[in-house]
Amino acid sequence: MDTQAVLEEFRAAGALLEGHFILSSGLRSPVFLQKAKVFADAARTGKLCAALADKVCGKLDELPDIIVSPAVGGIVPGYEMGRQMALPAIYVEREEGAFRLRRGFELSPDQKVLVVEDIVTTGLSSRECIDSIKATGASVLAEACLIDRSGGKADVGVPLIALASVEFPAYAADDLPPELAAQPAVKPGSRGLAQ
Repeated sequence: MDTQAVLEEFRAAGALLEGHFILSSGLRSPVFLQKAKVFADAARTGKLCAALADKVCGKLDELPDIIVSPAVGGIVPGYEMGRQMALPAIYVEREEGAFRLRRGFELSPDQKVLVVEDIVTTGLSSRECIDSIKATGASVLAEACLIDRSGGKADVGVPLIALASVEFPAYAADDLPPELAAQPAVKPGSRGLAQ
């Protein structure tokens, strides 16, 4: 599945939005990928994650033992990747601003982890998630995501395997083009939700 096919799945789900959006990273963009609309369709999510699982298996020399995702956005694709790859899937959550394993989830130092994210923009959340996993002693083989919206520029600290890679424009809040600045900003993401 190539980038255009992935974007078409988002478009068909009504999840490729245009306007003025505040991304989880704090950057502003005229494009927002509302992955929740994609994840509402189990068949579509399964199709995308099956293609991503195939790509991961083709890229890694060593396969993971477990999937770990950051909450909230990574939970659904992480679960589905676990189903596709016949692996357990757990997640980290923010507690006092930092990602931590909760709910009785544990990792051991001998485990090999695949981090699964939904969308990567700057890689900040990914790096924080990966750091929390490494703190347990487990090793992170790679991160997989449905869409890398940095066009391959995001550094997550481990190999990043994206089903689709595209560079949507993103701007600092104080450096907006006039056509974007003229529109009211909307923050449709999950970062900042009460924990």
